[in-house]
Amino acid sequence: MVRSTLFRLTVVLAGFGLAASSLAAHGQSDTTPRGRHYKAPPPTGRIEVTVLKDVNGKPIENAAVIFHPMQGEKDEGNMELKTNEDGKTIIDVLPIGGTVRLQIIAKGFQTFGDDYKVDKAEMAIEIRMKRPGEQYSLYKKHDGAQQGGRDATPAKAPDSAPPANSTPPADSAAPPK
Repeated sequence: MVRSTLFRLTVVLAGFGLAASSLAAHGQSDTTPRGRHYKAPPPTGRIEVTVLKDVNGKPIENAAVIFHPMQGEKDEGNMELKTNEDGKTIIDVLPIGGTVRLQIIAKGFQTFGDDYKVDKAEMAIEIRMKRPGEQYSLYKKHDGAQQGGRDATPAKAPDSAPPANSTPPADSAAPPK
């Protein structure tokens, strides 16, 4: 009796094992995609920026070259690199087809900034940095037609309005105030 009970139990367990293995095999043949889908990054361009002095064309070492990738009018962050002894820096992570705002800051020179379209796999940009100009002062006489950002000649008053500081004629009928 123990033998027949043991035999039946073994047959039932073998049946359950067979059913479980067939379900597992069926689950592996399911080809529906699950989880994250890999999306390849966009192709990137290699941009070489050379920073030179405007007066003599010599390279500027250790100038900060800041790349601002733009998404429409929105700045997507920035990446700052320094120029080497040849005045060059290279970046190769900017996507082709995008726009990058380039800003260059070097000690003793005017700050430079401009937008560039990354439309090729390899680009070379040469920037000539200028020395700072003289500050504009309202207290100093300037040659030219502008003073303080406005034209030096006063604007002409319209013909219909009387001048503001004129006095009425003496033979006027209006009583004085």
